[in-house]
Amino acid sequence: MTKKLLSAGLGLGLLAASAAALAQEAAPATAPAVAAAVEAVPALSAGDTAWMLTSTMLVILMIIPGLALFYGGLVRSKNMLSVLAQVFVIFSLITLLWVIYGYTLAFGGEGKFFGSFDKLFLMGITPDTLSHMLATIPEYVFVAFQSTFAAITVALIVGAFAERIKFAAVIIFCVLWFTFSYIPMAHMVWGGGLLAEDGALDFAGGTVVHINAAIAGLVGAYMLGKRIGFGKEALPPHSLTLTMVGASLLWVGWFGFNAGSAGAANGAAGLAFVNTIVATGAAALSWITAEALLRGKASMLGAASGAVAGLVCITPAAGFVGPMGSIVMGIIAGPLCFWGVSGLKRLLKVDDVCDVFGVHGVGGILGAILTGVFCASGLGGIEPEGYSMAHQLWVQLESVLVTIVWSGVVSYVAYKIADLTVGLRVSEESERQGLDISSHGEVAYTR
Repeated sequence: MTKKLLSAGLGLGLLAASAAALAQEAAPATAPAVAAAVEAVPALSAGDTAWMLTSTMLVILMIIPGLALFYGGLVRSKNMLSVLAQVFVIFSLITLLWVIYGYTLAFGGEGKFFGSFDKLFLMGITPDTLSHMLATIPEYVFVAFQSTFAAITVALIVGAFAERIKFAAVIIFCVLWFTFSYIPMAHMVWGGGLLAEDGALDFAGGTVVHINAAIAGLVGAYMLGKRIGFGKEALPPHSLTLTMVGASLLWVGWFGFNAGSAGAANGAAGLAFVNTIVATGAAALSWITAEALLRGKASMLGAASGAVAGLVCITPAAGFVGPMGSIVMGIIAGPLCFWGVSGLKRLLKVDDVCDVFGVHGVGGILGAILTGVFCASGLGGIEPEGYSMAHQLWVQLESVLVTIVWSGVVSYVAYKIADLTVGLRVSEESERQGLDISSHGEVAYTR
């Protein structure tokens, strides 16, 4: 989040008692100056801090176990633990890298693509340090909150190349991609970099998280190739029950993801919260409606996938559009992402196991662009200063294109490096046996 975009969500604490005393002592002519000085003093807000700590825990819930179970249920039983391990280890890895160098490069300094090394290893931050981005919470809380965004973005990618990649290749790729794709995108959009200067609106991660990860997943699915038997034999999900549990945990955790991005316990958080409810419900209903019309039946997987599509679509717009605009966005997202995982997937001829691109890519692009439309005050939204729909649509499209190109190039290079060092794909024998046994020496289920 950029300083400009976060300003709506920052509730600066007022030192009321001090202000009153100063006002009594000061001459009338100096009262405005005194009031301005008092308002400019950042102060810790217990309410904001509590909400951001809660939001951080909710986003962790999205990742482990939410995303892990959602993806785990979609793969075959012989690869269940491999997906769980990848998500769990990625969370552990990225949160460590974030505090070592990720945070300072994303939110320190004023470069166009990267920040600075001023806070390498979190140097200079103490329990009493307030965040320079969210002035009413401790900086440690902001660091923790943003670490979860970094972790879930990288973890999202694994759903595209599941069931045939080497575990060591996953780790190498994730380190490289996090460093050269996630960090610069976060800085460009939220840290005051290139896209922030242009006025791109991304409340909680349409470009930084969803499009960024979806492009990486799509590139990976192409570079690893299709699974053995893809298109020739059935490769069904092994547990839609676990997928439903994972989708539900994602929806619950997403309230921290979206409403937490307000940065405070305020009206913007409330708006993002209600939008996260209604857009998601609308997308779930519109997906199964399209599914029933085209296939004759509405599936549980369709409802769960539609809900995730709605969550993805509303993410960049959550604090900028009104509830009615959110409903419209969700209604559009459901059928469009349904096409993304069916018609578009066939056109692309790609084996994206968990439909990362069809849901997160298509939904993220749609949400990023529609944010520029439904933020209009005439449509119930909250316009940025100097708003023009045509100009904002161009800025949103520009941010989408930059994300696609940046992530695509970095992803290709990162996969290549992993391939040259340890190789990307497991052997045919290991793939047929299943990654649970061949990569981790254990099984998810015993009989």
